[in-house]
This record gives sequence, C-alpha cells and structure tokens, in this order.
Amino acid sequence: MFTTRPDIRGTFGVAAATHWAVAATAMGVMERGGNAFDGAVAAGFVLHAVEPHLNGPAGEVPIVFHSARTGKTEVLCGQGVAPVAAKVETFRNLGLDMVPGSGMIAAVVPGAFDAWMQLLRDHGTMPLDEVLAPAIHYLEHGYPLLPGAARAIADVADALRYEWQSGMEVWLPGGNPPVAGKLFRNPVLAATWKRILAEAGTHGSREARIERARNAWSQGFVADAIERFFMAEPLMDASGEKHRGLLRGEDMANWQARYETPVTHDFGDWTICKTGPWGQGPVLLQALAILEAKGVGAEALGEAAGVHVVLEALKLAFADREAYYGDPDFVDVPLGALLSRDYATERAGLIDETASLDIRPGVVPGFEEQVARSLAQIRPADPSAGGLGIGEPTMVHLKPTIKPGDTVHLDVADRWGNMVSATPSGGWPQSSPTVPGLGFALNTRAQMFWLEPGLPGTLVPGKRPRTTLTPTLAHFEGRPALICGTPGGDQQDQWQLQLLLRRILAGASLQQAIDQPLYHSVHFPASFYPRQALPGVAVVEENWGTDIIEDLRHRGHDVQVAPEWSAGRLTAIERDRDGILSGAATPRLMQAYAVGR
Repeated sequence: MFTTRPDIRGTFGVAAATHWAVAATAMGVMERGGNAFDGAVAAGFVLHAVEPHLNGPAGEVPIVFHSARTGKTEVLCGQGVAPVAAKVETFRNLGLDMVPGSGMIAAVVPGAFDAWMQLLRDHGTMPLDEVLAPAIHYLEHGYPLLPGAARAIADVADALRYEWQSGMEVWLPGGNPPVAGKLFRNPVLAATWKRILAEAGTHGSREARIERARNAWSQGFVADAIERFFMAEPLMDASGEKHRGLLRGEDMANWQARYETPVTHDFGDWTICKTGPWGQGPVLLQALAILEAKGVGAEALGEAAGVHVVLEALKLAFADREAYYGDPDFVDVPLGALLSRDYATERAGLIDETASLDIRPGVVPGFEEQVARSLAQIRPADPSAGGLGIGEPTMVHLKPTIKPGDTVHLDVADRWGNMVSATPSGGWPQSSPTVPGLGFALNTRAQMFWLEPGLPGTLVPGKRPRTTLTPTLAHFEGRPALICGTPGGDQQDQWQLQLLLRRILAGASLQQAIDQPLYHSVHFPASFYPRQALPGVAVVEENWGTDIIEDLRHRGHDVQVAPEWSAGRLTAIERDRDGILSGAATPRLMQAYAVGR
C-alpha cells in the first residue's frame, strides 16, 4: 500500500507531533540524554511558541503515559476546574442561558503549566531551565509563522484593536497582523518564563526548583496578574455583551494537576487506556465494545458497509457521552455498565442497514430521569447553515476565523520504555483576551458546562468540564505498545478509532492506517458553543470515492464531502516486543512529523 512517508523506525527514541519543530525538539532533548518525559515537556512548551493559535500555557492538557521506572500506566489530568464564583445562578443573573464560547467569563483554572511541571518533576531527569530553553529561544528570536496562525490572528485583528487591546502588543506587532512565513516573536511570554526561572532559583534540588516555579505560577506573580486583569473592566465575549472574568488567584492556588488510573477496555489482545469520563476518552472504548459485539472484521473497514457500522457505533457511544459523562468527583458515571459486554451487545443490536437519525443513549437502571433531561438539551442545527467544523471554537459573535481554533498533539517514546501521549489545547488568543504582561490568553473551557440543573455536565464550582481532549495509550499482550492522538474536538476519538481498527484488525502499519481516508459523525451535540447537533450528518473525505459516498447516502447518511487530506492530524508511535520503535504522522495540513532513530 502506498504511503505518503515511511514509518520512522529505530531503537533510541521516536517523537511525533503536529508540528515538525515540536517533534525535533523532543528528539533533541533525548539526544542530549533526556528521557521521553523531558522531551515531552520541552516539546509542550515549544508548541506554545510555534502553534500559539492552537494552544497556550493557560490552556489544559490530559497526558497518558507509561513509566518504565514505576512500571505503571497513568493519566495526568491537567484539566482545570470551574472557579468558585462560576455558578449557574451567576450566569443566569447575567441573562445567559449558555456559557459564552469566548471571553474571560468562560475561563476555568489554567491546567497545562502545572501538569507539565509535575510530569517533569516526577518523571523527568533534566533541570527546568534546560527544558524551557528551546521555547524561550523561539519566543525571543522568532519562528517562521504558520499560515494558519497568521490567518487566525489576522481574522481577529479588529477585535484585538477595539475589544481586547491587551493582546495588541503580542499579536499585532507594529499594529498589524504578523505575516505567514516571517519570524514571529513573543518576548512577553519569554520574559514570563525567565521570571519564573529566576524565582525558581539555582539552589536546592531539581525537584525543589520545579516546585518554586509551580508556586510562582499558581500563588505568585502569574496568578496575581490574572486576578488583576479579570477584576478590571469587563470585555466583550461571544454573548455579544461585556463581562468580567470569574477566575481569581485563590482558584489557582487551591488547584493542582493530579494523577489518575486510566479507564481501560480489552479489545482482542489489546488493552486501550483512556482518561476518565471528565474527558470523552471512554467514548472510544464504548465504540470498540459495540463494534466487537457487532462482529466487525478487517475486510469491512474499507467498504461502505464497514464505514456505516462504525458511524452508527460512534453515534451510540456519543449519545451515552451526552447522557452520562461528567466529572466523577461530582457525578456518578456508570462506566462499569457502559463498558460491559452485555450492554455493548444490546447497543450493537440497534445498528441496522439504515442510518439512524435519532440520538439514542442507553438507559442504565437508576438513570432514567438524567437521560431524559440530557435529551431535552439537544439543539438541532440547520446543516445548510454550515458549522460542520472539525475543531474547536473561536469568538464567533465578534469576528469568526476562517478555520475554527483547534488543538495540538505530541507522542514521545524513548529507549528505556517510557511512552508519553499528550493533547494540549486552550488558551487561544483568538478566543480570549491576552493577560497584560504575561503574553498568553486564558482558556474558554467553561463553555462545555451546561446551565441546566441535574445534568452530568452542569456547572458547579470546582468541577472539571467534560472536555474532548483524549490521548490514547494501548497495551498489547500486557506490555505498553502504542500511543496516538489528534486534534479535532469531538472528532478526536472518531479518527483514533479508525487508526486503531486498521492497525489491530487489518494489520496496517501506523503510516498506512493514518494515510487512508477518514470520516466522522456530527450527529450528536457538539461540545462547543452553541452546542448544536446535526442529526444524520457524516463528514467523509473525498478520496473515499464516489461509489462509497453514494452507498452511504443510500443507507440514509447525510454525507457532507470534505476535501481529500483534510480530516485530522493523527500521530502515533508503536513499540514491538523487541524494543523496535515505529513512528508516523499525518500528511494532512503538511506540518505534522515523526522523527527518530
């Protein structure tokens, strides 16, 4: 089978990411003696410099990893929680029935910085100044700006000039949008990192210095600057009104990233590890269980019949996401029932030869009322109005970007057996005003909460929003074997599911699995403002061919044809039983790369 590039193979280390400089950074750190954790953290901070329109340090990051030292596979939850002041009545009293998709009022506690610091402290080997050095270099000396970043910033230039002027210094140098391909610098953010390093000092252990850096962020000058900004004048957001932010320094001081046991599901000889239901990760596990119960085989994956069954399985799994998923610290999520073989068999029985136009969550005993309330929130959209997006939101009521904001991803594996998969997101300068003096914007993740009571995703102070960020780590025959992920909001687990099915059932190489055409459903409510559903709509890459596309339409799918090579930015790394590493990255958007030796 033709592939656009070879699988990168070696034994020393492999890195794959949605930007070539990020993969190269991780590999460079490993070449200097660092492990996969050192490389991942350095790469994570470089992502803020080279893809600033897609992620930032005040965003969020879920990380799934395996440590050769501890022998454990874990999830590090870098998803911040709702501020103390963020209550349903707070928004209702402002005349809002949804959390706006942009602006200060949609911010939760920033999660990414603390997660990266804890990962480096607990599993890395290198000092913080060495790990931050590549990012600081790009921020000070510049990096050729991606066309997508230039478009995103140019598209909101007027909003920056007239509504969110605190970002002009960073994003409109000289008063004008930056030019694609020209060096773009962010010396303000570089200064923030240098001040954090100065406050971390040079005395004490590596771990002690990292702890002081964490304190400078959550209890020091960073938290102080964010609080001052959020308590100052109200600024415009996607509601069309001006609102102040709700986040305070106390919220940041009282939160930290934490380690969790992954949710797992066996699929043949493989065990797939995902985040808990505060993310959408278990959707992929439910879809695998349904497809296993349905008996989908390798031969069907490239046929219309197989695409149909996968789409229908995804619809069922995502319907359950709407009815059941939320922060398990606050709500009872019946994952045992949702992932059980009997439940999967029952759900698989709903799939027939015709596409369903209904959103059909299962009804777990005891959850009948919750399911009914969840279904009542569904807001069907008009497909003719557009909005089929493959990513995440922007400041839609101010001036929409050409392509919605998105996310990034990185995978890193080293010669010692460590594997790290992370999906950073949030903190987009085109969806939230930039904090003066810090050089970055806050996240807008609170838009994933509902303002109706009694739902698993209802807004509550201290609660994690149910995010779409969902890296994957898979074991084969009991050993850590594969990591993968992609940007793409609600589509992340849909595209990863196709990669895993092609690899596990059809025996495709990673690059073969990634290069084959993709598809996804937008049948269910979107996670992002304005949270609308497009029942029956499936987005299919053009290179599936006319015959398969027409067959899917004949089966009742409302097929919207996307350009070929346009869906997803998958990357992946695999380790075989002999320790040979393979890496792959999508050619889509022409910027993801895998490197290694």
